Amino acid sequence: MKAIRKLVDNIKPTFSKGGKLGFLHSTFDAFETFLFVPNLVTKTGTHIRDSIDLKRTMTMVIFALTPALLFGMYNVGHQHALATGASMDFWQTFFYGFLRVIPMVIVSYGVGLGIEFASAQIRGHEVNEGYLVTGMLIPLIMPVDLPLWMLALAVAFSVIIGKEVFGGTGMNIWNPALIARAFAFFAYPSFMSGDKVWVSGLTKGEGIIDGFSGATPLANAQAGIWSEVPSLQEMFLGLIPGSVGETSTLAILLGAALLIFTGIASWRIMVSVVAGGLLTGLLLNLVAPSPDSYLAIPAWYHLVMGGFAFGTVFMATDPVTGSQTNRGKWIYGFLIGMLAVVIRVFNPGYPEGMMLAILLMNTFAPLIDYSVVQKNIKRREKRAIIK
Repeated sequence: MKAIRKLVDNIKPTFSKGGKLGFLHSTFDAFETFLFVPNLVTKTGTHIRDSIDLKRTMTMVIFALTPALLFGMYNVGHQHALATGASMDFWQTFFYGFLRVIPMVIVSYGVGLGIEFASAQIRGHEVNEGYLVTGMLIPLIMPVDLPLWMLALAVAFSVIIGKEVFGGTGMNIWNPALIARAFAFFAYPSFMSGDKVWVSGLTKGEGIIDGFSGATPLANAQAGIWSEVPSLQEMFLGLIPGSVGETSTLAILLGAALLIFTGIASWRIMVSVVAGGLLTGLLLNLVAPSPDSYLAIPAWYHLVMGGFAFGTVFMATDPVTGSQTNRGKWIYGFLIGMLAVVIRVFNPGYPEGMMLAILLMNTFAPLIDYSVVQKNIKRREKRAIIK
């Protein structure tokens, strides 16, 4: 590392302002801060000093996403083997999924970081590390066979319209990864919904065996095909059709444990989202017209179906677009869980409700925090003794 540090120090004047390549200062600074911790520290005034910066925070979230990513790669190969009847061992299954998922990750990072770098250069700002997590989230919430050019357009829309127009990382009001999914869903619905988009090779008819549908548990439940809905254990483990990183609740919980242990994500939001979804599901069970109705599905099934768990852990807890006050986090998370279940049950055209629920509550998060703060101010005013 000393040799790399020396090399960086030697070429740094060339990229500094006034140097021959000074116009690339933002780009050089991004690579330098990626390799090394900045050596600038505050020396006067009141500041909070600790070892956590944005780069470390984003890196920790990527570590938390790793179990879902690795399991997603295996599940892509596993679902393909089931669809085609192919005999594949563990490593063949994983390698098949690896080859399908990695191009999505490369496109996501390539397009997203390219826009981030270009924007920083134009503005003369530092390149922010915020996209390090978004670039991993986007492939994990997409169907595996989504054409790469569609993925690239979704990423570009997400970064430009969902973040940069608001001023960049920390200024956006909606989760950029969910903006990418929303764009793809409404722009190319046939590639983002239906039974064939969740299993690699199904849309291309790569020797698919008779009787294999590729429908997700949510799609089967909404259609009332209860015999095709996997067991609770199968959905918890995740060997089912679905988006790349959303199927395994177990892998997602491993990431949640890391985020809670390190204090990166809010446990209040996670708990309240689960409480909102579970309570809403139980209430719908009470008013279900018949045992075969979608309203009668066990409430806890909602927690392991679709993107509920993934959205709870990695999307709803986004510190930029979520509520900031502790009481606001409880309200914000509860409403997300409630809306997700309501949208699932009462919207026949959209089996998955987590994306819309989070985006809607992203919009209302500032209002929730404002209301909480104002109520606290009024309560303190009532306690104040005026002489």
